[in-house]
Amino acid sequence: MFFRWDWLRPVLTAPIVPTLGPVHPDALSVGIFEDTLRAAGTRDFLPYDKDRRWGGEKDEKVLREDVVHQPEHTLVPTLTRRGRGTVKVFAYGLRDSVVDEAAELAAKLAAAHDVAGARVVRPLGPDTAHPRGTRIQLKNFTTGACPAPDVPVRQVTDWSAAVQGTFAPFAEAMAADGLAFLHAQMQSGRCGPVLTAAIENRLVGAIGPMEIQADAIGRLQLMPQYFAVLPEARGQGLGRALWRAAMHWGQSHGAAYQLLQTEADGPSDRLCQAEGLTSLGFTHTAPA
Repeated sequence: MFFRWDWLRPVLTAPIVPTLGPVHPDALSVGIFEDTLRAAGTRDFLPYDKDRRWGGEKDEKVLREDVVHQPEHTLVPTLTRRGRGTVKVFAYGLRDSVVDEAAELAAKLAAAHDVAGARVVRPLGPDTAHPRGTRIQLKNFTTGACPAPDVPVRQVTDWSAAVQGTFAPFAEAMAADGLAFLHAQMQSGRCGPVLTAAIENRLVGAIGPMEIQADAIGRLQLMPQYFAVLPEARGQGLGRALWRAAMHWGQSHGAAYQLLQTEADGPSDRLCQAEGLTSLGFTHTAPA
């Protein structure tokens, strides 16, 4: 075993794991970190990796030979060749000096692997005085009912052919939010249902795909979705209706929870906070 849990656990201020992203606090273990090291040599997805649903090989891998593991801090570098390539160093440690050490390592490894990007990912606890970056939020489906919204929300395939035909331009307009990628997955038949809202027979909002997968300890989780509403259709409650419809779908299909990542103090973040989700901490990513 490479990692010592008595070293690593005290500095895990937020439940974020390199190459996997957020995990449920109950599933956070030394075994998950060990699994990322084993997967680095195979490029295979772990059984509970949220990205395995898109197929292919795992793009991001841990640079296992360059991990720094010490009693008071741990640095875990990862490499992706996507685009011009990026090295990210996950900096686990309570002292701010861990960021400088992580930045130095990221720059060094980016040069060694001839990639353009070097980033430091710093987990921050939920009680951080000045939250920044991305908040990790937990929706627990076992603590209360998730009723369907009052506003009509339907699966894309439940609309008329004419309305369905408006999804393509909507997805293109919201490409920055991942909807163009989602549309491509829908066309290839490689994803679950997508929930949508319409105004005057035109689709203006969507959340999906709706999919459930077992986590590292076998608990069912609702997987992350792409979520967007056209700017001109905002302010009418459609975003909240879509989100509530997604939560209703997840609970109805047996999910125990969902983990969401929202930009701190952004619209989705405020929505989730208003809906009573639990904040598990933050991740702040900055150039090295």
